[in-house]
Amino acid sequence: MLNLLLDQPLKKYQRVINEINNEYNKISKYSDKDLKEQKNKLKLKINQKRTNLNLILSEAFATTKVAIFRATGMVLFDEQLLAGIILHKRNIAEMKTGEGKTLSALLPAYLHGLSGKGVHIITVNDYLAERDSILAKKIFAYLGLTIGIITQNTEHYARKKEYEYDITYITNSELGFDYLKDNMAVNNNDLVQRGLHYAIIDEVDSILIDEARTPLIISGETSIKSNLYERSKDISSILKKTIHYEVDEKSRSITLTEEGVTLCEETLQIKNLYDVNIPWIKYIINSLKAKELFLKNKDYIIKNNQIVIVDEFTGRIMEGRRWSDGLHQSIEAKENVKIEAENQTLASITYQNLFLLYSKLCGMTGTAKTEEYEFSSIYKMSVIEVPTHKKCIRKDLPDLVYRSEYYKWEAIANECFDMHQIGRPTLIGTTSIEKSELLAKMLKEIGVPYNLLNAKPENISKEAEIIAQAGKKYSITISTNMAGRGTDIILGGNPKQITKLAIKNYLRRKKDNQTIYNNPTEEIENILNIEEIKILKDCYKDTGINNDSTDKFIENITNKDNYNNLYNTYCQLLEKYKIRCKQERNDIINLGGLYVIGTERHESRRIDNQLRGRAGRQGDRGKSRFFLSLQDNLFRIFGGNSIENIMEKLNISETTPIESVILSQSLNSAQKKVEGYFYDIRKKLFEYDEVINNQRKAIYKERKKILNLSFTRDCVIEYGEYTISEMLKEYYKNNKNETILKQIIQLLNITDNFDSNQIKKMRFDEVKNFLCEQFRISYDLKENYLEQLRPGLIRQLEKYYILQQIDKAWQEHINKMNILKEYIGWRSYGQQDPLIEYKNEGFHLFINMITYIRQTVIYLVMRSRLIIEIS
Repeated sequence: MLNLLLDQPLKKYQRVINEINNEYNKISKYSDKDLKEQKNKLKLKINQKRTNLNLILSEAFATTKVAIFRATGMVLFDEQLLAGIILHKRNIAEMKTGEGKTLSALLPAYLHGLSGKGVHIITVNDYLAERDSILAKKIFAYLGLTIGIITQNTEHYARKKEYEYDITYITNSELGFDYLKDNMAVNNNDLVQRGLHYAIIDEVDSILIDEARTPLIISGETSIKSNLYERSKDISSILKKTIHYEVDEKSRSITLTEEGVTLCEETLQIKNLYDVNIPWIKYIINSLKAKELFLKNKDYIIKNNQIVIVDEFTGRIMEGRRWSDGLHQSIEAKENVKIEAENQTLASITYQNLFLLYSKLCGMTGTAKTEEYEFSSIYKMSVIEVPTHKKCIRKDLPDLVYRSEYYKWEAIANECFDMHQIGRPTLIGTTSIEKSELLAKMLKEIGVPYNLLNAKPENISKEAEIIAQAGKKYSITISTNMAGRGTDIILGGNPKQITKLAIKNYLRRKKDNQTIYNNPTEEIENILNIEEIKILKDCYKDTGINNDSTDKFIENITNKDNYNNLYNTYCQLLEKYKIRCKQERNDIINLGGLYVIGTERHESRRIDNQLRGRAGRQGDRGKSRFFLSLQDNLFRIFGGNSIENIMEKLNISETTPIESVILSQSLNSAQKKVEGYFYDIRKKLFEYDEVINNQRKAIYKERKKILNLSFTRDCVIEYGEYTISEMLKEYYKNNKNETILKQIIQLLNITDNFDSNQIKKMRFDEVKNFLCEQFRISYDLKENYLEQLRPGLIRQLEKYYILQQIDKAWQEHINKMNILKEYIGWRSYGQQDPLIEYKNEGFHLFINMITYIRQTVIYLVMRSRLIIEIS
């Protein structure tokens, strides 16, 4: 029973949890066939009760709980049921590391999957999507629901099918790009998504908070201007910090001083660097950003002679992602790699507005409470803490702060040495590849073996192996950020992963005819008989030696339906490792559990909490401590002078750290300031994008309407009549200017001659009716002409011209809005609210765009001259 549920506000859910468990006791007696039949039974109840899912929640959750037990052998805790209810109620469930978020999400996924509208489970990377979908397929095979998966490797033609499944696992970026691509499609058959109904977001804080600073952008290539980037790089190299430019690390921006502007103008031999017709300022600022703010092996790595971005929150590389507005090209110039073509924005959307398109949205994470206000104000979701199944007994020790960064790293290395000597597993979290490699070198010098997990490809390929063994005795693991890794560190090691790795290593060594004398190989040979070895080697021959095929083969071995003999062997080996891991676990608990070391405070307390949360899972013992220095970014950028002054006054040596609760509180205060600062950035981005979002909805709605229309004539007629009305208003506003009248006649391709003096005598509504009638006659003639050339041609032309002009005008509009956003901030100096000014000017730009689309479509349709060649 859930003792903590006696407290408000969770007490109200206790009755529902009791109902689920009562239903579970009944349904657990069902046969597999009856369990699968639950789907049709519950669907019938939904239809009878007008889709009120609350009425079948207990039975649906209980059914899923039974399926989870049959597929995995695990019985869900009451806390996991509570998390499922919270997710169903459109809220965020905060569950600590190791509490079983992945399984909790399946409860509301099944419930909403019964509606047939589709459920999206959104993850932060392909690895988690693939891992979780494999587990879901095993479980939902008992329930009769289908599981789809979309990663960056999923081909476009296959995506539609994956979206049609009851539940689809997908990454946040792929979901966003598919949405934008669907709204650029020129044919109904190219659409892949079927609507955004219900989404469960894993690591919700990472996606909706951390990633929300950067909008999703689909870009098209423009001409390469490599000479501008190269020249800007040369200029940035002669500019000196503080003399020619100032760096604001808080806002990650660069400002040229007067001396800097003068030097640039003299070097480029131009009069005004800020002249709108001179492009240099953008390129120079980007070159300076590349020089000062974007560091190799921290913000990016060089892979296959290309610049690849490193995610600052997860430490993973982001294949295929590029910085916009020419910044990526400036970094390419800095690193002397090939400069790719510059990008032009074709479509964009922020994550805030993308996820607000869902009818129902919820999420789960281990750390969301610190951002509770933002989730509530922007996404209308409450953050509810789910009690841990076992009490957390991890000790979070006060931070140790050193004056010098050198002595901080020396202290960390010595701490690792001490932990290795006693055999206590230790996880060290670093903020960059560079820092992780620095510590690795130090440990190598003092003879401490370690595993290194960072964004470099050679380390990423060993991620599963490293995480699986991070909880073993004597294990020292260095990692760049643990957020989004998706795998728990199990004390004593993960027996399933270790078994798979042992088989993989055995197969590879045997394939390469290597003689290996380590324990895993000997154990496997002791368990396997001659016939099984032959089966193992023969089956493996066809898979090749790449990681993907090896992993797939080993996954098949773990399934008794595929290779029965090998499955028995796998089970024998697994039992051996379970016994060994259990013994090791007891030893490690006696040593105090996993020891987590933080090497720097992050911008957000959430990231620090994620690192701490790796220790003390499921009631385990554990300890965490941060080693800091006054040269760390948080101190340096957000004020460490006062602390340094205190250290000087107290005459504290560089080798002696300060340990103080007051100091830790001041650090938390600094982090709150940083969080508040970045919240303001995200809020501003959201408010500005909200302006263009309303416009985006209108344009995409119109576009969708055209795409689904088989008869577009009425739409063109409507465009024509709007155009006539708008141009006539201008005609009367300009005292019946005859030039405007001629423009109307020319635009509508009206060929009949008529006396313009007669028009001048007519009232507005008479002129409008007359011109509309002439337009219809002219259009009928055009339609007859094109129908004679080829039947149905006019309809194809109408749709093509409308969609083409909508897309072209929208792309130009996005660029105009981006330029407007860049300079609108200066309006504040004139006592004007930049956001209100942006809304007003954005509205006028949007109206002009709509007018342009209508006029251009009419011009193209009415004045097109087509000749069909007959072969």
